[in-house]
Amino acid sequence: MVVQAILIGLIAAWGSLDYAFGTLYTFRPIVLGPLVGLVLGDVKTGVEIGASLELLFMGAISVGAYIPPDVNIGGVLATAFAISMGKGVDAAVALAMPIAVISLGIGNLVSAITPVCLKIADDGAAAGNDKKIMFTQWLMGAFATIYKFLLVFGAFYVGADKVQALLDFIPQFVLDGMGVAAGILPAMGFAMLMRMIINKKLIPFFFLGFVLASYANIPVLGVAIIAVIIAVEKFGFLEDRPVMAGNAEEVSDDDDF
Repeated sequence: MVVQAILIGLIAAWGSLDYAFGTLYTFRPIVLGPLVGLVLGDVKTGVEIGASLELLFMGAISVGAYIPPDVNIGGVLATAFAISMGKGVDAAVALAMPIAVISLGIGNLVSAITPVCLKIADDGAAAGNDKKIMFTQWLMGAFATIYKFLLVFGAFYVGADKVQALLDFIPQFVLDGMGVAAGILPAMGFAMLMRMIINKKLIPFFFLGFVLASYANIPVLGVAIIAVIIAVEKFGFLEDRPVMAGNAEEVSDDDDF
C-alpha cells in the first residue's frame, strides 16, 4: 500500500513537472490514468477511466484569468480510488470534480506563499545574474511538485477506506445517476471547448466529422487522420513556405459564435 501510494504520488508529481518541460500535456487524465492503472494492476480500467475523465475535463483549460480545477490531482486520485475500490468509470466521474476543486483551493494557498521567492529573481535581474532567475523558476516549480506529491500520497494512503465508506453510504440510485452523468458530461466538455474555438470557418469541418463518424461509420482515429490531412493541405505545410489560410484582415472580420 505504501509503495503504491508513493508511485501514484510520483505520477501526480510528473503531472506537475510537465509544465517545466514545455507543457507536453502529459498531465492529462488520458495519459496519467493508464499509469495509475499500471501501478494498481488494472491497466484496462485505468485506460477507460482516463479516457472518460479526459472528456470530462476537456474544457478545463486556463483562459485569461480563469483558473480551471486541478485536472492533474482530480484525475489521478479519482482513478486511483475507483480502481482500488473495485469501482469503475461511474465512481471516478463522481469523485473527479470535487477532488479537483478541493485541490485547486489548496493550490491557491500554496500560490499565495511561493511568490516570496520572487525576490531572489528580482535581485538576480538587478545584478544581471540570470542563474538566480532560473533558480527561482525551478524553486517555485519544486514547491508545486512536492506539494502535489504529498497531497496525492497522503490522500491515497489514508483516504481509500473512507472513500469506500462514503460510496457504500451513497444510495444506489445516486450512483446510477452518476452513471448517466458520465455519459452527459463529456458532451459538456466538448461544448465548453467549442465555445472557445468554434467560428464560422470551423463549423463545416465540425459537421464533416459528425457525418463521417455517424453515417460513414469511420472510427474516431480515422476521422482524426482525415482532419490532419485537411490541416496539412489547408495550411500548406508541405509547401516550401507554409502560408496561413487567410490573412489577418479576414480573421479579424470572422465573428465567433
